[in-house]
Amino acid sequence: MQGLMQGKKGIIFGIANNMSMAWGIAKTCADQGAEVAVNYMGEIMEKRVRPLAESIGAPIILPANVQDDASLDFFFAEVEKKFGKIDFMLHAVAFSDKSELSGLYVEKTTRENFKNTMDISIYSFTDLCRRASKIANEGASFLTLTYLGGEKYMPNYNVMGVAKAGLDASVRYLAADLGAKGIRVNAISAGPIKTLASSGIDGFKLMMHWDEYNSFLRRNMTLEDVGKSGLYFLSDLSSGVSGEIMHCDCGAHAQGMVNLDTIRKSGELLIEYSDRLGKKEDACE
Repeated sequence: MQGLMQGKKGIIFGIANNMSMAWGIAKTCADQGAEVAVNYMGEIMEKRVRPLAESIGAPIILPANVQDDASLDFFFAEVEKKFGKIDFMLHAVAFSDKSELSGLYVEKTTRENFKNTMDISIYSFTDLCRRASKIANEGASFLTLTYLGGEKYMPNYNVMGVAKAGLDASVRYLAADLGAKGIRVNAISAGPIKTLASSGIDGFKLMMHWDEYNSFLRRNMTLEDVGKSGLYFLSDLSSGVSGEIMHCDCGAHAQGMVNLDTIRKSGELLIEYSDRLGKKEDACE
């Protein structure tokens, strides 16, 4: 089915590079006919983002920082000037101090980083939804990216897990508030995938191998998987769906125990990881 996004215009926040889930969704939507406005932060990020945005013909490529109201005012004013009304918005923004994502959450979490993590990772979605809703057509769709660490404990995720839990709740409250305007609000909870953000999580390779061995589909999810899920939510295919958090993780979230046919590999993986952690701890003494 082609042309699902023909004539639709929207905003993509959070592309970092060609491995970003935001990029996977942006490209899939553009391939289906959508016009997108893309943000970036600073000169370094612009060098990564602009070529990607230009490759899909994005008519708007501008700086915008979710913690800078003035830059957001300018960005949305330019979007309204160019697009008039929008049909969708993707929020793929999250951040926390890498040094606080390992060790004990109760010991490592500082007040300053807690507040900064919540501001960037949760409040920014509410703020972008408020701004986008003012220029959105009826039937518009707003989407964010969350993770299973907001529902269940995940090692080395710490304050980001708390942030994702807050983001999940925000989806429901925003869906309730904006539903009267015909605007849908949803989230994709993706499995582990190699991105700029995931590189800051200690033991990330373990997470990927664990899902490969134990998810129902016996594989890791891909950028294409996320792109298709994003297309579903941002197109009219999901016209009756709002307040939903959909897992795109090859079924890993629903697995109750290790797969019996890969139990040996899972055990070897855990031994290898525990040995590596032990050597790491010894090296720090």
